[in-house]
Amino acid sequence: MTPAAILEAALYVDDLDAAEAFYGETLGLTRISAVEGRHVFFRCGSALVLLFDAEATEVPPAQDARLPVPPHGARGPGHLCFAASGDEIVRWKARLQNAGVAIEADFEWPQGGRSIYFRDPAGNSLEFAEPKIWGL
Repeated sequence: MTPAAILEAALYVDDLDAAEAFYGETLGLTRISAVEGRHVFFRCGSALVLLFDAEATEVPPAQDARLPVPPHGARGPGHLCFAASGDEIVRWKARLQNAGVAIEADFEWPQGGRSIYFRDPAGNSLEFAEPKIWGL
């Protein structure tokens, strides 16, 4: 038995308001949930992008918590890659640049497929890539 797919991916941010604006407005993801000072969650296709305040998620839940999610968190920049076709990458690059987002890298992989890399307001490394970079 193997997992069928990734359901959710988490990144950790230091400013939830800035993250919500970036992922919601710049990337156009749909916000589905938020708890002030703790998290904001977005739908991305059939998966979710979970953005957490790292300090808040390190606090263990109360003994009688309705949802006893164990503490978690990370320090330093994380990475998340969004799937996109070659044509979509061209459009994403223009959209990001128009929004004042710097493109850190833009290249073709030796086995085929293009990637562009950029940062969210928390410094996480984000990428748009053609799935064929992984043979998909």
